[in-house]
Amino acid sequence: MFSHIILGARDLAALAAFYDPVLAALGLQRMPDEDDGGPAGVGWQLPGQRLPQFFVQLPFNGQPASAGNGTQVSFLAASREQVDAAWAAALAAGGVDEGAPGVRPRYAADYYGAYCRDPEGNKLCVVCWG
Repeated sequence: MFSHIILGARDLAALAAFYDPVLAALGLQRMPDEDDGGPAGVGWQLPGQRLPQFFVQLPFNGQPASAGNGTQVSFLAASREQVDAAWAAALAAGGVDEGAPGVRPRYAADYYGAYCRDPEGNKLCVVCWG
C-alpha cells in the first residue's frame, strides 16, 4: 500500500479540474487547501481516511513537470460501474483514451480496467477485481 502519490503539474488549475470529477466517481473528495511550505498542490482522499492520498502539485525543483514514460497510476474501483464512470468522466474532462473499460484476461480472469491519459500526458488506470 502507498501513503501518497504526487504527479507534477504544469497547469495546476486545469489538472485539478480534470481530477475532481474523475476521482469523485471513485468516492474520493478534494482535501482542504493547506500551505505546508512547499509548492502549490491539490489533494484528494477517501472521506474519513487519512491515507492514501493523491496529489497534483507544482514540482519542488521549480522545473516544468513532465509525464513519465512507462509510469502509470492505477486507481482501485469498487465495481465495474465505478470504472466505467471514472473513465467516462476522464474523457469528458479532457482525458485521452488509452483503452476502454473491459475485462483484461491477460492480467487476470477478473481484471476489469480502463486506461486514459490526463491533460498533461500522465497515464491512468482505473481497475476493479472480481
